[in-house]
Amino acid sequence: MKITVGIPQKDREEAAALYWNAFGEKLGFTLGPKYQALMFVRSVLRPDHGICAHDDDGKLLGIAGFKTVHGSLVGGGFKDLRRVYGWTSAAIRISLLALLERDVENERFLMDGLFVAPEARGLGVGTALLDAVIDEAKRRGYTQVRLDVVDTNPRAKALYRHVGFKELKTVKIGLLKYIFGFNASTTMVRDV
Repeated sequence: MKITVGIPQKDREEAAALYWNAFGEKLGFTLGPKYQALMFVRSVLRPDHGICAHDDDGKLLGIAGFKTVHGSLVGGGFKDLRRVYGWTSAAIRISLLALLERDVENERFLMDGLFVAPEARGLGVGTALLDAVIDEAKRRGYTQVRLDVVDTNPRAKALYRHVGFKELKTVKIGLLKYIFGFNASTTMVRDV
């Protein structure tokens, strides 16, 4: 397995599909239907805010995204949404997405999503990507990495605990669970 910072242009389509496979259930109401969501994700994907795992043949196995003051792996704004969904729909969608927005703090490096191809799960790809995120945080001068994990993803939470992340706080989202499909989000941190 080869880990690299940045997403090659040749993997943009596959990266968007893997992202949607991982987060489509949570974002489906807000960004669906799938064909439009994939169009949007492809258009806003920031290759410089991702760390990739590839197999020896160059097949994309997974990505860990991160967020900085300069952007995130999958961000975008109103103009990006408007190009895909139209003005009225974009206004509604940007309001819903704002409810999920996480701040970028100067104290901790923010991991913003980790997703692995279904056929590569259980092979150590997630752990390798987490190690690379920790290395990237060190390289940038951070002393901690922060991430958020939803309650409907216990497998990810177990992985994060296994590699040393500790729970900091859990926030329930109330009635928004009917829009996003999860009840609570847990912030976890790990020293680098």
